[in-house]
Amino acid sequence: MKPVAFEYCRPDTLEEALDLLKEFGGDASLISGGLSLGAMLNMRLVRPKALIDVNGLSELAEIKSDDTTIRTGAMVRQADAMNTPMLISGVPLLAKALPYTGHYQTRSRGTLGGSVAHADPSAEIPLALVTLAGVVTLQSPDGGRDIPAREFFHGLLTTDRRENELVTGLSWPKRGHRSGYAFEEIAQRHGDFAITAVAAEATVGDDGAIAYLSLGLGGVQDRPFVAATAKFLGKPATETTATDIANAVAETVDPMVDLQANADYRRQLVRVLGARVLAAAFDDATRQQEAA
Repeated sequence: MKPVAFEYCRPDTLEEALDLLKEFGGDASLISGGLSLGAMLNMRLVRPKALIDVNGLSELAEIKSDDTTIRTGAMVRQADAMNTPMLISGVPLLAKALPYTGHYQTRSRGTLGGSVAHADPSAEIPLALVTLAGVVTLQSPDGGRDIPAREFFHGLLTTDRRENELVTGLSWPKRGHRSGYAFEEIAQRHGDFAITAVAAEATVGDDGAIAYLSLGLGGVQDRPFVAATAKFLGKPATETTATDIANAVAETVDPMVDLQANADYRRQLVRVLGARVLAAAFDDATRQQEAA
């Protein structure tokens, strides 16, 4: 099957892209890497009147840093992000998640912003952004706005982006003092979308207790989300506590069912992967504390 006929547009500037969005509105689709949209076009799951190719917007391929945040333009390629020292050291959770994202060939085309905009609930980049409480920047002809990543995803392939908006950048909080990070997933094959993915950021105090914890889950429900773990703050950062947290979280989730897995299997993966990821994040945080 082939796509329906559409008008192909390739703007050279952000202003031109926004003008096209204003003209076509909901009848337009944006394409960057095209890894997901290409297949959807061929299967006629989407039928745009216009396809706006944003690969010419070099201004969206920049990586900038300040004291607390690293901002990646929406067009930063996944492969480039994997090889950028600033991101590897400054956003270690993203660095841990990216090797699970697709394959060598697809990462050379896929973009950070494209993955977030597509909003697959099993995708690794949105999960990392949500776990770290990052921010999504959007731009429209009427102006720009920032929205917390935890509020951006509304459901399966559904986000807060309006028809006349373009995702222009992502803001990643820099590595926290004495914070540890870990990421792991299970997929049918390495590089496939995760059946279940788990990400964690943890801070351990001088007394060895959990001072901060963010446990993100992907592929479990219709969007990436952070599990409720506040009641475990102050508990010792040990493998036993990691298992207790994972078991408690597994009982609260409402896993989706699809051709890859049923709810019980996904819930068990939350238990197993959650315990491993939390223990690894606690260990990483402890090492950071000892090195401080």
